[in-house]
Amino acid sequence: MATIRRKKSEPFAIVQKDPGPWPQVLINWLATLAVIIVFGLIMLFSASYTTGYLRMGDSFYYIKSQVFCLGLGLAVMLLFSRIDHRFLRRMVGPGYVVCIVMLIAVLFSAPLNGCRRWLRIGFTIQVSEIAKFEMILLTAHLAAKAPHLEKLDPASGRRVPAGQWLYQRIVRELIVPLLPLIPVVILLAMLIGAAIGCFNGLFVAKFKLHPFIVTLGTQLILYTCLLLYVQQGNNNGMAISNLDPSYTSFVKGELFRIGSTPVPMYVLFAVVLTAVMWFIWNKTTFGKNMFALGSNEEAARVSGVNVFAITVGVFALAGAMYGFTGFIEGARIGSNTANTGLNYELDAIAACVIGGVSFVGGIGKISGIVIGVLMLRLIFIGLTMVGVPQDLQYLIKGAIILFACALDMRKYLVKK
Repeated sequence: MATIRRKKSEPFAIVQKDPGPWPQVLINWLATLAVIIVFGLIMLFSASYTTGYLRMGDSFYYIKSQVFCLGLGLAVMLLFSRIDHRFLRRMVGPGYVVCIVMLIAVLFSAPLNGCRRWLRIGFTIQVSEIAKFEMILLTAHLAAKAPHLEKLDPASGRRVPAGQWLYQRIVRELIVPLLPLIPVVILLAMLIGAAIGCFNGLFVAKFKLHPFIVTLGTQLILYTCLLLYVQQGNNNGMAISNLDPSYTSFVKGELFRIGSTPVPMYVLFAVVLTAVMWFIWNKTTFGKNMFALGSNEEAARVSGVNVFAITVGVFALAGAMYGFTGFIEGARIGSNTANTGLNYELDAIAACVIGGVSFVGGIGKISGIVIGVLMLRLIFIGLTMVGVPQDLQYLIKGAIILFACALDMRKYLVKK
């Protein structure tokens, strides 16, 4: 009687060598991960440096531990990237059993800080974090064992496995064309803007110069640099146009439609930036210290606020936002010169003062600024529709700024 024997799996080394070279998809993924990490560290530092300074005497106390954990996490990520996937598949079953046992044990563990989330086994671990990793492995294992579905590929007219179809349609055609450049360009634009903001903030915080004078001087310097740049090579000062389609579609692509009117993608970016700034403004220590510094610098210093760091941080944050909005505006216009964005600061000032932001400092809301922006745009759209010349609109804009600032200063003088 013949016996059926299970085919033995071929032996393999648990830790594999890097086959190299890295595929473009992996490089794009790592670039996106780097953008997320840098943004997260910036947000974490803005929320913790004051607490670290007050409690530990070191503004970088908390960010140091996070950078150490980041390095440890990247090292573990590199290690797991070298582990053979066949070994990980073998560990799915035992790992699932271990996670179930540990999750049950958590229910009977002693509460820590009023919650049963941690398990003490000589050291404290949060079992749910281990279970997350196990669920990723289990899902991948089950997906690999699932029957192969087929989809019709419209490009070739033949049926291909569902995984290949999804990879082609989503990764190759949607994600890959955008990832190589856009995240890196956004990060570079924000970093350059933040660096310029730090430069301005340094002059304001260190040498006590008026912010308007410092930013005006920086504007003239950068304007000259842009004039020299656009005259390089064969451009001869002409507008920079013929932008990459992936760049313009990323900004001006259709988000959704209201009736027959398309809503572009940059509306989503505006909403996201507004939400981020609202959170920083109202929910972080940095935002509260910013208000305290604007209201009374001396009182903020006596209260333990690091005035120098807050001032530089405010200018750096503003510069990063300018860099991102410059990235958006460049694609929205489609043809850029050194004069692109010139006098936009007047629109910003007018919108802020209409929205209730005080030039004296310490007063203002994100909601008010949004209302100010909408009101200002409605005013000038209405003026354009009734045929008011563009030159006359500048006169009206200046009158709005003067009138709003006069009302703001009058309220301040009455309070004094």
